[in-house]
Amino acid sequence: MNCRIGGLRVIGAFIDEFTGAILQLFIFSFVPFVWWFVAARKKEEFFSWIGLKRIVHNKRVIHTLIGVILTAGVYCILTYLCVYLISDQITVAGSQFEGMGLTGLPMALVYGYIRTGLAEEIVFRGFILKRIQGRFGFMAGNLVQAILFGLLHGVPFGLATQSIFVAVCMTILPGAFGWYQGWLNEKRCGGSIVSSWLLHGTMNFIVTCFSL
Repeated sequence: MNCRIGGLRVIGAFIDEFTGAILQLFIFSFVPFVWWFVAARKKEEFFSWIGLKRIVHNKRVIHTLIGVILTAGVYCILTYLCVYLISDQITVAGSQFEGMGLTGLPMALVYGYIRTGLAEEIVFRGFILKRIQGRFGFMAGNLVQAILFGLLHGVPFGLATQSIFVAVCMTILPGAFGWYQGWLNEKRCGGSIVSSWLLHGTMNFIVTCFSL
């Protein structure tokens, strides 16, 4: 009986996480969709407009893979140093699944690839970067989306810890990584956000698994 109740709780938790992820995806996609519907629906279909399309890699794959691995590794190390050495009041992505063990893996996948990965890529690399890039060029678009992406992470950390230093660190690190993701999409993968989505989702999934 206890096993059955435990199983039902896990299923319920998964349904809650999946429902929340889909809701967040719709919320994050609302403004991009309305913008597309008003300004661009006659020119291009929505998924292509936000970059949710097939990757067209225009450089040597091995060079891109090495760059992704090195960048992701440095980012993870520096982020963990900030999280665990600067303050014990802040938590990593997916910490709500702490202690769930293997039963938390499905929820970690949903959290990493849908709730955070896909939703945030649509807004920052798919919408903000591409719209500004279309008018002011890549450098301006990538810089703006990276700053906003950094602030999305740094401001909550700063408010939680009441520390300007933490806020700055946790703005710069995600911001720099967001800039790299924009560069990866636009300069290596033919404008597809699938590359940054997979990278973003995988990193959040791995970080979440450390909490299980």
